[in-house]
Amino acid sequence: MSQTYNSYGRQMTQEEILSGAHRAWVGGMWDELGRLQLDFMMQNGLQPSHNLLDVGCGALRGGLKFIEYLEPAKYFGIDINESLIKAGVHELEQGRLTAKSPNLLVDDNFGFYRFDTKFDFAIAQSVFTHLPMNHIIRCLVNMSAVLKPEGVFFATYFEAPSSACLEPISHVPGGIVTSFDKDPFHYSNGEFSWMAQTAGLSMVPIGDWGHPRDQRMLAFKVGTGRS
Repeated sequence: MSQTYNSYGRQMTQEEILSGAHRAWVGGMWDELGRLQLDFMMQNGLQPSHNLLDVGCGALRGGLKFIEYLEPAKYFGIDINESLIKAGVHELEQGRLTAKSPNLLVDDNFGFYRFDTKFDFAIAQSVFTHLPMNHIIRCLVNMSAVLKPEGVFFATYFEAPSSACLEPISHVPGGIVTSFDKDPFHYSNGEFSWMAQTAGLSMVPIGDWGHPRDQRMLAFKVGTGRS
């Protein structure tokens, strides 16, 4: 998958990983955003026995919290960047969590099927904010094949007030400026509804969930046929 639309493909060095530079490179707010994700998922039904898929898990900012909460081998993290997965393994070792046996995978095409597992829940924190629409649709199509019938996929995004919103938007709080056609991206709820329907999913906007940079939340479920 091409990485011309963002810089996420850059590989961190071992020295950077050992220094903890990956924590800042994935956006900082390491403890705050990690805890926010776990709290949100628990409030929406995540139990220790559930299978959880973390899309764009990176260096496990949220993953560490999930792995500690979930039963062994119930966490599944996937990311395009091999060096960030290595940084996540380093974090696991530092946090003495390797015995929880998380499942980690480097994949550049949203190959969720490679886990050979059906998921109760999935989350993509600050993934769709960096992707053009065609890649989001690929993610949703592949997700529809691995969610359990009652499963839910939560994903964050920067909200636009209307579809094809060509003007830049400055988001408060956080001060992030988003665009229609370059990273970071913004999308309307209508655009996400269309993408979901195309992928065989239904979509419900959740909206504000307390994100410090004004990312909003969506919930996707299996439930509609493709048009």
